[in-house]
Amino acid sequence: MLKAEQMSSLHSCFCRIPDPRRGQGRRHQLATVLSLATGATLCGARGFQAMWEWAEHLGQKSRARFRCRVEKGKYVIPSLYVIRDVLLRVDPTRLDQAFQRWNETFAKQDKSLAIDGKTMRNAIDAEGKQTQIMSAIGHQTGICYTQKKSVSCP
Repeated sequence: MLKAEQMSSLHSCFCRIPDPRRGQGRRHQLATVLSLATGATLCGARGFQAMWEWAEHLGQKSRARFRCRVEKGKYVIPSLYVIRDVLLRVDPTRLDQAFQRWNETFAKQDKSLAIDGKTMRNAIDAEGKQTQIMSAIGHQTGICYTQKKSVSCP
C-alpha cells in the first residue's frame, strides 16, 4: 500500500526525465505514466498488464494524486499501450536516478544495507551470458534502494 503523500511525491521525482515520445498526440504526462507504473510495481504488479489493471482500479482521489489527465470531469489513466511504450523507451539510467531520489525521501529508517545478487532466468546478454543483478536493500525496512546489472562471474 502506498500512502497519499508517497503517491503525490512520485510525480515530482520523474519530472526531470526527458520524454522520449514525439510531441504530437501526447495525452498523458511522462511523470504521470512513470508514477503509475512505479506505484503499481511497489504494490506488487509484475508486467505491463498488471500495472494497467492496478491503475484501472484506482479511485478518483488516487488518480488525482498521480496527476492523471482530466477528461469530462473524471481522471483517466493511460492505456496499456501507453504504459508499455513509455517503459520500453524511457532512459533506464535516468529512471533509476529519479527513483533513488524518491527512495531517499521515504527510506531514512535504515541504518545499514545488505547487498544481494540474483541471476535472472531467461535473460541472456549480448555475449550469451545470463544477466545478473546486484541490489542494495535496507536491513530495517526491506526497501530496495537500487539495482544494477553486474559483471558476470567467471
